Amino acid sequence: MGCCNSTESKRDWKPLEERSCTDIPWLIIFTLFCIGMACICGYPIATGGASRLISGYDSYGNTCGKNNTRIDGVPLSGRDMRENKYVFFLDPCNLDIINRKIKSIALCVSKCPAAELKSYSDLKQFALNNGSHLCSYDISPTRYTSSSDRYTKCPKLPVLPSKAVPLFRRCIPVDIGCYTEFAQAFITFVSDNTVLRRVIGGVMASKEIIMGLCLLALVLSLIMMVVIRYISRVLVWILTILVIIGSIGGTGVLWWLYVDSRNALNNNTTSVFGKEVASDNVKALLVYAIGATIFTVILLLVMFFMRKRVALTISLFHVAGKVFIHLPLLALQPFWTFLCLMLFWVYWIAVLLFLGTAGAPVKNNSTGVVEYQMQGPLQYLVWYHAVGLIWISEFILAFQQMTIAGAVVTYYFTRNKSQMPITPILSSMARTIRYHLGTLAKGSFIITLVKIPRLILTYIHSQLKGKENACARCMLKACVCCLWCLEKCLAYLNQNAYTATAINSTNFCTSARDAFVILVENALRVAAINTVGDFVLFLGKVLIVSCTAFAGILALNYQRDYTVWVLPLLIVCLFAFLVAHCFLSVFENVVDVLFLCFAIDTKYNDGSPGREYYMDKALMEFVENSKKMGWHKPKDGDGREMKPMTRGGTLA
Repeated sequence: MGCCNSTESKRDWKPLEERSCTDIPWLIIFTLFCIGMACICGYPIATGGASRLISGYDSYGNTCGKNNTRIDGVPLSGRDMRENKYVFFLDPCNLDIINRKIKSIALCVSKCPAAELKSYSDLKQFALNNGSHLCSYDISPTRYTSSSDRYTKCPKLPVLPSKAVPLFRRCIPVDIGCYTEFAQAFITFVSDNTVLRRVIGGVMASKEIIMGLCLLALVLSLIMMVVIRYISRVLVWILTILVIIGSIGGTGVLWWLYVDSRNALNNNTTSVFGKEVASDNVKALLVYAIGATIFTVILLLVMFFMRKRVALTISLFHVAGKVFIHLPLLALQPFWTFLCLMLFWVYWIAVLLFLGTAGAPVKNNSTGVVEYQMQGPLQYLVWYHAVGLIWISEFILAFQQMTIAGAVVTYYFTRNKSQMPITPILSSMARTIRYHLGTLAKGSFIITLVKIPRLILTYIHSQLKGKENACARCMLKACVCCLWCLEKCLAYLNQNAYTATAINSTNFCTSARDAFVILVENALRVAAINTVGDFVLFLGKVLIVSCTAFAGILALNYQRDYTVWVLPLLIVCLFAFLVAHCFLSVFENVVDVLFLCFAIDTKYNDGSPGREYYMDKALMEFVENSKKMGWHKPKDGDGREMKPMTRGGTLA
């Protein structure tokens, strides 16, 4: 990766003192790559692919609404279509679902038929009145009723009323009933599969309840964010106790509902259709109850073994709450990141569609239709574009991590909080843009290198499903799993490397090495404290999901005779978890940054004159309590030792 070994054996940490540009070569590489992405966008625009996508083109290579040049070997090409701005399909209902296109001859017309045309005489009259030739260009309107080719080169009768789609100028039937034949297979499957039909029916019957529960999940997430902003030791323990009580209580309620529903089913108190629904609900409740029981047992065991290691986590959470009080804009970071990702993804999809209509015109000899294909090296532009999707998306996520890290580092290592910038978030963004974009480019590229082969192997596994032998299937799954684990480890190391860069303004490799050394020296703390922090946040997510699911069970219990719970409850729980994760992920990043700052602070400072701690009073209390309890002794293998530093420079 171009990581160079530093000639320094020891180097002082000087937070926020010096700023310099990092990983400039990688910034140049990333800039050139982005220029290449822009060129890929410009290629279909310059070659007419974008125009063909928006304006549409007929089956003979003529772009509608323009004066076209002739294509060799295609007699009906090169026509002046400036008056014909709309695309008309002879058989618009003949869809090719696999290739995602309409299997029909397309023509450029000046007007879409607004009324139904039942005969060839109607086609002739429409063409004479409006100048829109609805048959192939080589058949004049006067021959519509007598030409022997009218059955293949004229539209399928009757011609349904159609309207031009806004922006894309395609004549699409107003009545989409002709597309029902393509949905018939799915409808037949649903009708034949009684379980699936009942599940979908349950979703439709309880859609108001689902919407209400989703709104409840959003409100609970906002309340949790408010609670976390003012978190304290008492609130952490209350949260833990509530989750434990909720897990035990929820498990008990699920078993009670299972027994009650099974007794009602055995007593034959429902109709025939109600028996089928009740049977499905009994099975679903049994699965939910068993899963909740297993989760509750695991939760109790984890809390029992980690009960003595929560002290520092509580202190970190207390400081993190103060960070959110001083930096309230941190909570908005996921929204800005999501907005940037959505804008980039829309741009990426638009360029991909442009590429689909770019290239040289090629006549398909079997169908006689002109298709546009990229040949030679140009066909690899799509792969370049796909790599850009992953790299730039990871770069946007890395920018959020660096912004959060820079703001939290500024808060932690500023002794006098009144001297902090007016807008720490904007200051962190400005520093990142000015100094550290190269570091973000390098870190995101490393994730891209791991993610691409994992996605390729996942795609191969999906394509070979049912064809490969058991050994090959096992090897593919093992490779995908290993790459996924490697990606998660690198992502965690990258996040800490960004924090180290925000502290000391070093390049990616130096920051990653320094962060790795700090994490290794605090390996037990990382395992016990950082994990507990993530686990406590996970408890918050579980509490939100549990409350939402509990409310859903109570609401859906009144519809037990005609609503299957499986899919509605899963939809609600999934939405609740995603919303909770969106809100709490920023808090999780703040805790990780604070932990690395705390580890560096305790490594290079001991509280003596000239080497005072930067940490908050809550963390200082933890350090003093640790020293009083003798946790600084090396022989204590609990990972809680607080070693006073005898080396390293002074942090002025």
